[in-house]
Amino acid sequence: MNPSAIDERLVDLETRLAFQEQAMQELSDALAASRDEEARNALLLHRALDELRQLRSTLSSGAVNADPAQEPPPPHY
Repeated sequence: MNPSAIDERLVDLETRLAFQEQAMQELSDALAASRDEEARNALLLHRALDELRQLRSTLSSGAVNADPAQEPPPPHY
């Protein structure tokens, strides 16, 4: 192999390596963003479940009046 062919091959390999490193960094960033989004969604889900439990507890205790006659009038009256 002549030195020119070796140099070309080395440049080609370095170029490929640079592209692979860039792709790996992009995948790593995407994975980190996905994990952040998953954590946010889990937090929102837990909050929603807590609110649902509180609502069920309130409804089952009878603290909510179901009789419209016992409700106060709307503010525009």
